[in-house]
Amino acid sequence: MRKNIIIAGVGGQGILTIASIIDLAAMQQGLFVKQAEVHGMSQRGGAVESHLRISDTEIFSDLVPKGEADIILAIEPMESLRYLPFLASDGIIVTATEAFINIPNYPDEATIKNEIVKTGNHLLVDAEALARQAGNLKTFNTVMLGAAARYLGIEINALKEAIKTYFSAKGEDTVKVNLEAFQLGVACSL
Repeated sequence: MRKNIIIAGVGGQGILTIASIIDLAAMQQGLFVKQAEVHGMSQRGGAVESHLRISDTEIFSDLVPKGEADIILAIEPMESLRYLPFLASDGIIVTATEAFINIPNYPDEATIKNEIVKTGNHLLVDAEALARQAGNLKTFNTVMLGAAARYLGIEINALKEAIKTYFSAKGEDTVKVNLEAFQLGVACSL
């Protein structure tokens, strides 16, 4: 088993949280993990990406080569397009539909959606609505993790346990709302 994942978005959207939860779950299953991240500007709104490689055999590089990403998990739709050269021919884009408009010349949202649809294998997620349904907008990223879960090659229960571990210091309510958001994301990808 080998999965190459690029998680992309903008600062403040929880990109590194998603990567950490996937890392925890993969390690709990005895898998090898390599992660590299590029932080954007030190303020909210700068581009952030994380390369994540998971395998049942040793991994020697932490960067996903161009054309080999099995999944582009984007928390912001325009960011999914930035990483198209990395997408494998049989890869999938899992992206939130809500734009984070942080530049004056942000492209037309319908144009972005059409470009994503042209890639073929994609899942568009109304993460904001699902996060609201879970009870907390801050779970937007956990919704997206749930939406991508079936493509990660990691057991759903391992991801749930990693969510519990990651958020346990923030209290039972935070764990509960994030598990609910994760399940809503999983349900939208079935």
